[in-house]
Amino acid sequence: MKKLKGNTAVIVDDCEADVKTVKEAFLPLESIPKSSMSRYMPLLFAIACGLAVANIYYAQPLLDALASEFGITHSSVGIVITITQICYALGLFLLVPLGDLMNRRWLIVGQMLLSVVALIVVGIAPTITVLFAGLAMVGLLAVVTQVLVAFASTLAAPAERGRIVGLVTSGVVIGILLARTVAGVLTDLAGWRSVYLVSAALMLIMASALFRELPHNEQDRTSLSYPQLLGSVLALFAQERILRIRAVLALLIFTAFSTLWTSLVLPLSSPPLSLSHTAIGAFGLAGVAGALAAARAGRLADRGLGQRTTGTALALLLVSWLPISYTEHSLPALIIGIVLLDLAVQAVHVTNQSLIFNVRPEARSRLTAGYMIFYSIGSATGSVASTHIYSYAGWNGVCLFGAAVSALALLFWALTRRTPNVA
Repeated sequence: MKKLKGNTAVIVDDCEADVKTVKEAFLPLESIPKSSMSRYMPLLFAIACGLAVANIYYAQPLLDALASEFGITHSSVGIVITITQICYALGLFLLVPLGDLMNRRWLIVGQMLLSVVALIVVGIAPTITVLFAGLAMVGLLAVVTQVLVAFASTLAAPAERGRIVGLVTSGVVIGILLARTVAGVLTDLAGWRSVYLVSAALMLIMASALFRELPHNEQDRTSLSYPQLLGSVLALFAQERILRIRAVLALLIFTAFSTLWTSLVLPLSSPPLSLSHTAIGAFGLAGVAGALAAARAGRLADRGLGQRTTGTALALLLVSWLPISYTEHSLPALIIGIVLLDLAVQAVHVTNQSLIFNVRPEARSRLTAGYMIFYSIGSATGSVASTHIYSYAGWNGVCLFGAAVSALALLFWALTRRTPNVA
């Protein structure tokens, strides 16, 4: 976003973040910055992000198993997800900005190794206190995902930044969704503890791969102290309108996202459906289809179509709750709703990140931290609200809440699409 001197009022659109990319289309080929990423590096980033973020979502299809083993009521079991999301938010604020201060190769590998320890603690937890402590550490350290996303954006050439962010972010969403499938299968085969122990092994392997493949030399880092670094995250919100708008959209879409995926296990595991953990987790595959379809959103943002993509996706998000509301009567309707919802959420999320990463290239880790804090607040809100609403109003109450949040997101986008900004 460019600023004008004086008190001149200007119309600011999120797509202005893409002006630099448009201009580069007219530059001589040799003058366009080249990507620092190898052909397969984005795929490695996507897989690493998927593995890391899955750790805070494995518990969602296991809520009934955890409630049974540790004596948690169904109305309160959403706290399991909320703990990880709250600590994830803390990690976003405290750890992700370090990507602008420290060597990101060591930061990424260090966080992944500590995640291995935290996952083992959860996998062998003898009491609910140890379980919650382990889940808190898992949530705190899972923010390595966002360090990876910001790093990938930095390594990508400007003309392909949206595409790279879309690919890497698709790995994040696919990891979130497949976490349910993997957790369901492993729980049915070897119990819920096996989920976290297997994840610990995979994270150790990925940490080794990243240590070998990540670039050793990086661009100049900020000279700010750590306290100044954290303060600058807050300052970015005051300075960048696009960050404020896109962060609020993130809060709303991930409230809706978490509302569905946290509470879905409850009607599916109860009569008359009474599905197994494997069957419940398999619904994550439908979400993957939607997430993959939305990967193109990054390319659309590169072409200056971020606003149009956002509006269309938010309309789909609202519509998705209609087929989802028929879950207890029609599983095919649920699948259609899941595809639409995950397509919409991923499209908005990719567009959001593609736009904000063009604002302050030197502060991408801090931009990511600020933006994703709102994502985490939304996820935690949806987790707590959906399980409580289900206890008192059933599945229809959950769907009404999800639709209301989605409608609010669409209204917010419409009201802020073209708002005068005084520089």
